[in-house]
Amino acid sequence: MKIEELIKENKGTIIDVRTPEEFQGGHVVGSINIPLQEVSGRLEEIKNHKTPIILCCASGGRSGVATQILQQSGVESYNAGSWLDVNYIQSQN
Repeated sequence: MKIEELIKENKGTIIDVRTPEEFQGGHVVGSINIPLQEVSGRLEEIKNHKTPIILCCASGGRSGVATQILQQSGVESYNAGSWLDVNYIQSQN
């Protein structure tokens, strides 16, 4: 299943790995904010969320790093890139 389909069908959990300040400035409705530097320390919490985990940030760089961390820990996760792109896809429903 493609990332776009996962987002449109509301499958999984969207995690935004930007800073809390960036997140407060705008984010995907229903997303959770877990800054990149906290991802490793919050693995158990993340594993308790509905999978797959769909990650986003400002441009896709930080969410790419977070995706690698989660995949190496056995969590089904995908890098969706920019939160604005995720927001757009979600709004197409």
